[in-house]
Amino acid sequence: MKRRGKKIAETSLPFGQPAEAYAPRAVRLFQPKRIILARGSLDVGAERRTRAICGVYPEVIVIERLDRSHVDVDLGEFASDGDNSPAVDPPTADPLVRHLTGKRTLVIGEHKSAVRFSQEEANCCPNYWHFSPYGFCPYGCAYCYLAGTRGVWFSPAVKVFVNIEEMLAKIDQIATRAGEPTPFYLGKLQDGLALDPLTGYSRLLVPFFAEHRWARLIVLTKSADVANLLDLRPAGNTVLSWSLTSEATWRQFEPGTPSPAERLTAMKRCADAGYRVRAVIMPILPVSGWANGHDETDGYVKLLDDLLTVVPVERITLGSLCSFPNALRLTDAKLGRDNPIRQLLRGGGQFGGHSGGQSADGRHRFAAPIRTACYRTLIDVIRSHRPDVSIGLCLEEQSIFVALGLSASIGRCNCVL
Repeated sequence: MKRRGKKIAETSLPFGQPAEAYAPRAVRLFQPKRIILARGSLDVGAERRTRAICGVYPEVIVIERLDRSHVDVDLGEFASDGDNSPAVDPPTADPLVRHLTGKRTLVIGEHKSAVRFSQEEANCCPNYWHFSPYGFCPYGCAYCYLAGTRGVWFSPAVKVFVNIEEMLAKIDQIATRAGEPTPFYLGKLQDGLALDPLTGYSRLLVPFFAEHRWARLIVLTKSADVANLLDLRPAGNTVLSWSLTSEATWRQFEPGTPSPAERLTAMKRCADAGYRVRAVIMPILPVSGWANGHDETDGYVKLLDDLLTVVPVERITLGSLCSFPNALRLTDAKLGRDNPIRQLLRGGGQFGGHSGGQSADGRHRFAAPIRTACYRTLIDVIRSHRPDVSIGLCLEEQSIFVALGLSASIGRCNCVL
């Protein structure tokens, strides 16, 4: 096909392996039913990347919507999401149908405002620079907080943005202007590695940050496919962090994701390859048997025992549920309105009598006594293994830090250096 559109920005920055040299691979837990080419996907300098990604799924229909931005792709065009499933007219009227349709749709396009500074208020998030070479996530976590954010709620397709060189040019500009080590977080609005087999972006990112005087990369993922990373030299400038949960919680709430054991193996391989490695235990869901497990092999204590025995983590960040209302609507639709998360919010379960609700930042959280008790249990386990390891809390309120004696840890969580 003839190339079209404008040329993407040229830079003289040190990118790693050229895009045309990378051979995309399928993502193990992602099988799209359609690929939509949005604005920018076939621009000069991007078409080769786009065509290579499409070539991984030769049986999947490719639809051109080159006049639309990635946020304007209308999932309502698709009457159903399966060969024999009933049509829903329009599917976007049902949030769960829209969500599930988006999970099986890959949109390829450009993102012109992909590098941003977070603006959290009413919690202790330190705020930081983040960027988006991807949008949303192919995994199926029932509690997914990201699904309730405004951008994903209305545009829940899985996305790859092909103008990554422009993003790196912007990162270079911001970090050079700062004149000090500046972290850029990949994982706030997506999984940072889930689609990496498809794009090979890590082979651009790790060398770029390794050679940059000031820019630093922090990635958050659930992926266990780290093959693209292992022969690179991060030079201490890339931090890889994994979102972890207990075996029981994974089975109950994280369908379509790599197992905790697979993630721990990936962490160990990356640590052995020279990467700085961190862990994020979030959301901690204190359902029955949450700490030790019903057979003492599938709880959070066992997870931490395994993690701290096998992986030389430099920091562990703990976090509880912190979902916006629309995210909880989807959780209810997936699990039923009397699901364990709703029960905990209402004050049921083993922590009966402590009901949660909406906090000042708009997120719904379990009651403070529940969060504090869970954190204290896991902090004790961490300290018994590694008294030296840094411990942070994610998106928490100041009163929780104070109650746990962690006031000095405010602003020292996963997303910052």
